[in-house]
Amino acid sequence: MNDARPISRLSVWICLAAAAGCSSYADRLRDVRTEFHSGNLVAAEKFVGKELPKKRRAKEADVLKLERAMIELSSGKPAVAERTLREVRDRFDFLEQKDLAERAASYLTDDTHRGYAGEDYEKVLIRAFLALSNLMHDGGDANAYALQVNNKQRQIIAEDGDDADKNPKLAYKHVALGAYVSGMLREATHRDYDDAKRSIQLVANWEPEFASAKQDLERVTNGRHSAPGNGVLYVFTLVGRGPYKEERYEQPTQAAMLIVDHILSAIGKHTVTPTFAPVKVPVVVVPPNRVQSVIVSIDGKPAGLTETITDVGELATQQYAAILPHVLARTVVRRSIKKGSLYAAKELGQVQHPLGELAIDAVGVAWEATENADTRCWGLLPNKIQVRRIELPAGTHQLALQPASATGQPLGAAQQTELRIVDGSNAYVLANFPGTTMVGQMLVNHDSRAGQLDLPDPMVFGEGVCWPKKVRPADLPEPPREVSP
Repeated sequence: MNDARPISRLSVWICLAAAAGCSSYADRLRDVRTEFHSGNLVAAEKFVGKELPKKRRAKEADVLKLERAMIELSSGKPAVAERTLREVRDRFDFLEQKDLAERAASYLTDDTHRGYAGEDYEKVLIRAFLALSNLMHDGGDANAYALQVNNKQRQIIAEDGDDADKNPKLAYKHVALGAYVSGMLREATHRDYDDAKRSIQLVANWEPEFASAKQDLERVTNGRHSAPGNGVLYVFTLVGRGPYKEERYEQPTQAAMLIVDHILSAIGKHTVTPTFAPVKVPVVVVPPNRVQSVIVSIDGKPAGLTETITDVGELATQQYAAILPHVLARTVVRRSIKKGSLYAAKELGQVQHPLGELAIDAVGVAWEATENADTRCWGLLPNKIQVRRIELPAGTHQLALQPASATGQPLGAAQQTELRIVDGSNAYVLANFPGTTMVGQMLVNHDSRAGQLDLPDPMVFGEGVCWPKKVRPADLPEPPREVSP
């Protein structure tokens, strides 16, 4: 060994990287999920609030805010949740721009050192939850957010072209919630039935198992929102514990790389760092759920079960499976770059002694062992988003919600609230049942103005939606306002 200084410098740099710690987002998410699903929203909020200011968590800040938004929504603060979701939506849009320097640096570390712009399903669901959050406190921007759901998924699917062999995203299942909310609000104007029909037709196409779409189509085709003297209640429920990411060892990839290591070491001038450290990749996990729907009762009488309008678990599993080959490819390239760097160090240092080779290989094994799978994700999503539409006489009613099994059998105690139905208008309820007990508050939007608004056709420029001033009914004192969702 003629000059060991380059090797020493490289060894010190790698050892410092190895000392950075290996705690993953999945480890932290486990704690907040436990608190949230047990109904301890104060503890869940405290945990997120404690983690957000930490500098070493900077690249996790956006997903932590998504967790906070779900806590805020379940805590009965939909306006606050909307602001949080809008902030993350804009951040994800910004992070979609490619950062070549950051990407290059991640090949020397791992994917956790890259800015997280969200998985495709998360980008779409942010807009879906923006629509729900707005609907539960004001409703003025809900239709704009609903349109953004459709626009974003079209953008994501089209960005890699229309060749099915090169673009696996063409097989993505669409999120029907945006079209459903848009059709719901259009129907509530009592005029825009053609627009409502187009939206509900998308729901029927995208969610063929959503049985209510057929009667919804018949109703809007006949131009009938509700019978005189009646209004409509929409019960939205978040059902089950949703998908999250865990770290998995990719054994076939690790074995294949180990074989390549042996071949290259046999034919090369120097040995190649052996693949002893496991190859780690993130996988989407959907936990088993007992609760499959929610029983809706009005004034003590059964009014049906909620139906799935968006299967979040299925969506996440399908979409992540489509991009997993790209995740594996990045992992293999990263290992190859690290092995190549150490091989170059041996050349640069003119390493000839077996002990020198062994020392660098040991550093290389330690370097590869510092890799973590990128388990960042929106971990407090439900497994399913469901809805039930019920036409009711105007007046005050008692609503009860009770979680149910796949066979419709009740699983927990019923949660009750009082609500007011206005003639010819909509009212909205949102409740979260990750298990047999409701988490947080049942949100009720008694303000039925959202269904009475005159919703003109929007002018859509890319992702943004610009709305003219809204014209409200004469009996509403609030003046028109500009909307910038």
